[in-house]
Amino acid sequence: MSDSLTPKQIVEELDKYVIGQAAAKRAVAIALRTRWRRQRLSEDLRDEVMPKNIIMIGPTGVGKTEISRRLAKLSQAPFTKVEASKFTEVGYVGRDVESIIRELTQLAVNMMKEERTQTVREKARRQTEERVLDLLLPSPPPRPPYDTTTTEATYTETREKLRSQLREGRLDDRLLELDVKEKMIPVGVISNVGMEELEMNLKEMLGGLFPGKSKKKKVKVKEAINILTEEEVQKLIDMDEVVREAITKVEQSGIVFLDEIDKIASREKGFGPDVSREGVQRDLLPIVEGTTVTTKYGPVKTDHILFIAAGAFHVSKPSDLIPELQGRFPIRVELDSLGEKDFIRILTEPKNALLKQYTALLQTEGIELTFTEDAIKEIAVTAVAVNERMENIGARRLFTIMEKLLDDLSFDAPELSGGKYVIDAKHVRERLADIVKDHDLSRYIL
Repeated sequence: MSDSLTPKQIVEELDKYVIGQAAAKRAVAIALRTRWRRQRLSEDLRDEVMPKNIIMIGPTGVGKTEISRRLAKLSQAPFTKVEASKFTEVGYVGRDVESIIRELTQLAVNMMKEERTQTVREKARRQTEERVLDLLLPSPPPRPPYDTTTTEATYTETREKLRSQLREGRLDDRLLELDVKEKMIPVGVISNVGMEELEMNLKEMLGGLFPGKSKKKKVKVKEAINILTEEEVQKLIDMDEVVREAITKVEQSGIVFLDEIDKIASREKGFGPDVSREGVQRDLLPIVEGTTVTTKYGPVKTDHILFIAAGAFHVSKPSDLIPELQGRFPIRVELDSLGEKDFIRILTEPKNALLKQYTALLQTEGIELTFTEDAIKEIAVTAVAVNERMENIGARRLFTIMEKLLDDLSFDAPELSGGKYVIDAKHVRERLADIVKDHDLSRYIL
């Protein structure tokens, strides 16, 4: 997809995966289209147009994350989701907020590298084929003028016969000797939780100090093709260019989803947890306002990254955030709680609807699964009832209901030798009877 989609087209695409929540879809559609408009402004004005960051307000499981994730896919933008509550002030134990941008940059580099890999893979495959043929049939040494035993035509004919056999897979099990590089990087240098990024950077540095050595290794032709193809791909990809394009993509179209933003809203000014929450907000402020973050790929500017924050705001409200941070999230949309009709639509309408998923999964075992209309309604009614009596986790409740409903069938499927199974309302009530009756629902659904 392209970020040149109109707001209406963006909403139509989101409708395929997320039920309802028109206001939120409208807000993100305008934000995405604004990016397209900004790219068409003169350079001096383009830099002045800041992204209109969004706060989504609503209970868990109503589509906040899914809307943001699908938006990123539509625009083919680097996207990362982080929980604001996982951060603490700089100087305290916890994650550094700048790691959000470093993570986003790494994702962008991976995206661009994968994109470039696809474009060069065919050329890499052809070059690999020639390398394997060279190993199977080395070029003959130059012949003296009087030697007539081998001709160039004979060699070419033999090589083409081997090429045909190679493509047909008839040489897959033949052994070849390859020079395989082994990196001499110490393993397990750092094992503390939360130090993964430091370990990654350290290993990269040590990789330069210990580039490794080549080792002769006998492998089957099939494995040799995989090893050599990856080598050829790496040769064909210009990593400097990949990194440049990745950084540009982060700076111009990156999306950061800040979940649980309500957990760091200070409800009262004072001391203790509220001071720590406010500290996290102040740490987040620079990257949301616009700053330059140092990454292992170089400096990355955050001025035009789109930030979408989300939270339930049960006990706090957006106005409890520090004024400076509030000002950087000018667009606020409320998402609706989900009811019975919404659950029925979620079960059946989206491209990735739950019933379609479970039906397809069991079809792999030869089982043809059908849900009657009254069964679907009963599932929706049960999900609403459970959400009302326990914590309301929105559409996520449907996952736990479906797992309980199809538990026996999923377990026994390999031994059932296929067949048709119809799930009706009676079956749903029988399977979920304990959940509906028992008030201690946590025994059945976590």
